[in-house]
Amino acid sequence: MLFERLKDAAGQAWEVYTRHPFVLQLGEGTLPESAFRQYLIQDYHFLIHFARAYALAGYKAGGIEDLRRAKSGMVAILDTELGLHVDYCAKWGISEADIIAAPEAEPCLAYTRYVLERGMAGTLLDLHVALAPCMLGYEEIARWLLDQPWLDREDNPYAAWIAMYSSADYREAAAEERGYLDRLAARENISDARMADLGRTFTEATRLEARFWQMGFDLASTEADRV
Repeated sequence: MLFERLKDAAGQAWEVYTRHPFVLQLGEGTLPESAFRQYLIQDYHFLIHFARAYALAGYKAGGIEDLRRAKSGMVAILDTELGLHVDYCAKWGISEADIIAAPEAEPCLAYTRYVLERGMAGTLLDLHVALAPCMLGYEEIARWLLDQPWLDREDNPYAAWIAMYSSADYREAAAEERGYLDRLAARENISDARMADLGRTFTEATRLEARFWQMGFDLASTEADRV
């Protein structure tokens, strides 16, 4: 599978991302709530650019399957996921006005613009490879957390987040995306040079995702300094 080859190419960067202290503290239930709130705010901005990436995927489409996947992804974000995200933020005391008023943080800007740049400069495969650390990484992280004996299953304030990304629906969506990556790769002649290029894209996107985790800590610290 292409996804496994990409993870191998990323090497230590994948470990840094999927075992980041933010992730570990999510599982332990010890993550500072201020860090999680900052993450949630920026994740809203990320979703907007994820929708833009699906719009770009439609432009890059090579056929009806590609167009339909691009449309369904964009519609799901705009008509469902953004609303659910706002509702979830409200449970953490964050209003929609708070979210919209918050500027995009540099790590959010860096990752989302990198994804869009790779999609514009490359093929549909390049775009989905740049997105893979997010969609497929979250599913792998949630599954890994569920396997850990130290996971707080009783009083974990982040249990809903873990449940969402380990749900049957999300696992199915991730499996479909892994299969789609393979189908996109099958359209191209993936030479060693091409694989190395895809590996660099995936690795950089993985590093940027790790910075997205760290951003929660950094923004929370900055907020505390202002108080």
